[in-house]
Amino acid sequence: MIELNTVTFAYPAGEEVLSEVSLKVIKGGLLGLAGANGSGKSTLLALMAGLYAPVSGSLEVAGRVSPGKEGGIRSVCRLVMQDADLQILGATVEEDLLLGRERSEAVTAEARDMAERLNLLKYWDRPVQTLSWGTKRKLCLAAALLDRPCVLLLDEPFSGLDYPGVREMRALIRANREAGLTQVVSSHDLDSFIDLVDELAVLDNGMLALDGPPAAVLDEVKAHGVRAPGSWTACRTIVPWDGEEG
Repeated sequence: MIELNTVTFAYPAGEEVLSEVSLKVIKGGLLGLAGANGSGKSTLLALMAGLYAPVSGSLEVAGRVSPGKEGGIRSVCRLVMQDADLQILGATVEEDLLLGRERSEAVTAEARDMAERLNLLKYWDRPVQTLSWGTKRKLCLAAALLDRPCVLLLDEPFSGLDYPGVREMRALIRANREAGLTQVVSSHDLDSFIDLVDELAVLDNGMLALDGPPAAVLDEVKAHGVRAPGSWTACRTIVPWDGEEG
């Protein structure tokens, strides 16, 4: 579903942000992406979303290749950024979910169903500036899912969330996986999601330092500025977060 072949990227008049990164994510898979601040995680997600094109190498998302087909990638992929305020454009939950969509009864009903699924319906007419950080994050996720993407990219989805918010976000990620959605999730905190992922990739100064099943790479993450999960540090095992089942 996603394949990167020696992808290198640099912003105009800047140094390389990513250097010869090669990765694969199978259809329906869940890739965890970790790394210290400035390691290139957000830039890599933006490339996967078709917002940028590699300066060398190539990437393919659902059969669409970049450089060249970034528009096609954007049509099948949705990125939910860390800062929800950068993505919310509507004045209310209703307006944001319906922005750019046909104003029909069927479309409105679909948006309301999505809002109910993410526990947003009670905020339907609420001004977005009155929403909590976690609720804004869910609004961005609801808007992304309404587009029925093949690939969902979540940049630090647990950042700033309280305990109930983390539980809710994990449940949404699990539900997306059960529905067959391909996902890439970045996070500084491996404890919050390591038990959910199929593979873990670790970036270090723009290079892919580690890539593989979590149990195969967790012993080495500390050397690349990432803290191993508490359960791994204590007894070299991966357990469901906070005792969750499944």
